[in-house]
Amino acid sequence: MVTHPEIQHLLRFRLWRRPRTQPAANGDFKLRRAQLTRFAWLSIAAALLTIGLKTAAYFITGSVGLLSDALESIVNLAAAVMALAMLTIAARPPSELHPFGYSKAEYFSSGVEGALVLLTAVSIVWSAIPRLFAPVPLEHVGVGLAISLLASAVNFGVARILLRADRRYESVTLEADARHLMTDVWTSIGVVAGVGAVALTGWSRLDPIIALAVAANILWTGAQLLRRSVMGLLDSALSTENQDAVKRVLSEYSDQGIQFHAMRTRRAGARKFVSVHVLVPGAWTVQRGHDLLEEIEVKVRTAIPGVHVFTHLEPIEDPASWEDIELDRATSTHRRL
Repeated sequence: MVTHPEIQHLLRFRLWRRPRTQPAANGDFKLRRAQLTRFAWLSIAAALLTIGLKTAAYFITGSVGLLSDALESIVNLAAAVMALAMLTIAARPPSELHPFGYSKAEYFSSGVEGALVLLTAVSIVWSAIPRLFAPVPLEHVGVGLAISLLASAVNFGVARILLRADRRYESVTLEADARHLMTDVWTSIGVVAGVGAVALTGWSRLDPIIALAVAANILWTGAQLLRRSVMGLLDSALSTENQDAVKRVLSEYSDQGIQFHAMRTRRAGARKFVSVHVLVPGAWTVQRGHDLLEEIEVKVRTAIPGVHVFTHLEPIEDPASWEDIELDRATSTHRRL
């Protein structure tokens, strides 16, 4: 039994603990994030190839629908370059200036991509509206559509690779890039169908109408990307599934006279954080409280691999222990001796 007055005082009033993560896990995280840049390079190469293919298809056919498709590929290139830069920054280890790491850099990438997508949609509308009033007949439709479909196949393949990488590495940048490429694929299919319909019906105005429909779809994608980026920068909570996993761990101690409150979670890029206050009998020794927190942290990290856990130990009998449930705590009048 520890009886030193200073230790009892420390136990009684508060013990803040640093987040516990294993060094091997940190090193593994850094290595895994650094490896993601190769996917950005793949996206850059695909964007350059599809820009060339779709631009050629536009010049061959004169279709403003295919032009809109080519313009979106330029956005893909800009987004891929931005993704490369942000993934490089996000892979940096925590520093004195940024002790929680640089994972939030990924949200800047998806945010810039969203803004570029919106700009592309405006450009498409700008190009399509004059064609509504002055339709232009299309030429060499078969060759142009074949080239566009080849470019779509390239985008589809790269998008599938990025989605698999996202599921493995939990990268919002790769997910945004993949979703955008898949949108590009479906957009291209729509444009190809529309241009084919123009060739069959001879109604030239159908081409700019399809281009405007493509622009509307791109606007939706851009808005979703911007929303996701903003929510990420605002420190959104972990998924309901992750929160339930933490609660299941904590519920294991409900019959031992131990209580929990002020559980908060947040996600910063690929990094996940959980903080919780643990209330135990004040007569416990420091060692016993320490052992309990170690046990809880290990179980939470097992339930959510790679999570950073902050635990805060409090004596359950102390009224001040119940005054810190809210994030913005009022100044306590509870006297400390």
